[in-house]
Amino acid sequence: MISSSYLFAQYSIVPRWVTTWLTPMWLLGMGVLVGLLVLLLLWAVLFVVAKKTAREIPGYFSEGVMPGLFSIACLFALTGLFITITVKEPGKMLESLALLSSSGETEYAADLPESEADSEVQWQAVAVGVDPSNFQSFAINTTEPILFSYDDNPGETISPTEIDPADGLKYVRNRSGVVPFDGNKVPNFHFANLSPSPAEVTIVISRAPGYPEVMTLVIATIFTVIVFSKYVIQSIFFPKLSAVALSTAKSELAQPLFYILSVLGAFLLIAFIFIPYNTFGEDIKMLKDSGLTLIMIAAIVQGIWTASNSVADEIEGRTALTVLSKPISRAQFLIGKFSGIMWTVGLLFAVMGVVFLFVVAYKPIYDARELGSDLPEWEVTHFEVVRTIPGLLLAFFETAVLVAFSVAISTRLPLLANLTICFAIYVLGHLTPVLVKADIDFAPVTFIGNLIATVLPVLEHFNIQAAIATGALVPWDYLGMTCVYCVLYSTVALLLALILFEDRDLA
Repeated sequence: MISSSYLFAQYSIVPRWVTTWLTPMWLLGMGVLVGLLVLLLLWAVLFVVAKKTAREIPGYFSEGVMPGLFSIACLFALTGLFITITVKEPGKMLESLALLSSSGETEYAADLPESEADSEVQWQAVAVGVDPSNFQSFAINTTEPILFSYDDNPGETISPTEIDPADGLKYVRNRSGVVPFDGNKVPNFHFANLSPSPAEVTIVISRAPGYPEVMTLVIATIFTVIVFSKYVIQSIFFPKLSAVALSTAKSELAQPLFYILSVLGAFLLIAFIFIPYNTFGEDIKMLKDSGLTLIMIAAIVQGIWTASNSVADEIEGRTALTVLSKPISRAQFLIGKFSGIMWTVGLLFAVMGVVFLFVVAYKPIYDARELGSDLPEWEVTHFEVVRTIPGLLLAFFETAVLVAFSVAISTRLPLLANLTICFAIYVLGHLTPVLVKADIDFAPVTFIGNLIATVLPVLEHFNIQAAIATGALVPWDYLGMTCVYCVLYSTVALLLALILFEDRDLA
């Protein structure tokens, strides 16, 4: 088989900008592919343990949102396989997966005796076990002038390096540069003291795979397994709730609104590439902010519309009475409705999110061409894509909170009132931090601000605009905290919905 590296070197079949654009998407696509293979393996294991349950699982993927989600996942995985030819050194990238567990910093210390006058240099070995395949950098600090060598026979084949205590020595591996240590493993670092005083030496070695970006593949795999496993677990252990959710999703996917939002949203996201933001090289930040806002607003509109159609209209049209005449409780009815709405919203996020990630990956290339500068490396586009994914998750969390409140409102009020109240919650939820922190010595304003912050969700927690403006990456612990915040407020909203719905006369 002809490798993609050979094609690049000999024939330049694939333009460089294509590599820059598609390599991040290749990592995501391969992660989804591995996730689907893991799911297939889990299904095979379940088939051995519980054959009856395993035979029911394919049916779960044939109705509701699952055909759409599964098709997107398969298409993304096949795209990842197809664009492998555009990726430089895909084999080395995949080899880096095995080195992820060895990443991190290790500190070593050594005490060197004083140097005696008119005597030979006394070398002392420090076992470090450096492997060029996962070596990232090292830093050496010393209290006295010393000599350093990584050769097994110091001073014979390679001249030692003198290290001054004021400067120390730091080496950072350049991926495109020369392979460190001539590509050989280094079991020991050797040091010799040049001072009449004892020297204390500290070595800090940072290890990371040659392509740490492969962590994206691992995360995509885990995310794929979680999403599909969640749907299957819900269908197996909560059949009544899942039946309501499935009915809700099927009825809403039969409406044109979902497809209008998907097509219009995808068109606008692609158009954002070519809109001049006049930000002097910071257009990518404006694009990400605009794209995330568009996706979230489209999802909120879909969620509120679905809540009104599937809850308010069914109550008014006596359809809910027919459903509840079966062995389904009101709590199962409401939670099932919320679940079906969120799966529909999740499908909309998947459609627009995939388009958005391709757009974000291409934007730096487009900007470089417009400015007449050099094309960025694929690591740059990958970094932009990685910094965008947390924004999609936070937007989904915010949508979930608003949909939960919309379901509660739909138990009593029609669509127009639902839209109005949800819009008020959205505005106040984002204004709450401003009201609370406002330096106004006026008791009513302070009281109202604190009251809103206590009763309504602080939606500003889900806003990623500050991280986009500063170019910061949203940490995982923050995503975890906002997820818990989303679950808590969604639970409160659903409890409120149950209270409002419990004594509603459906007849």
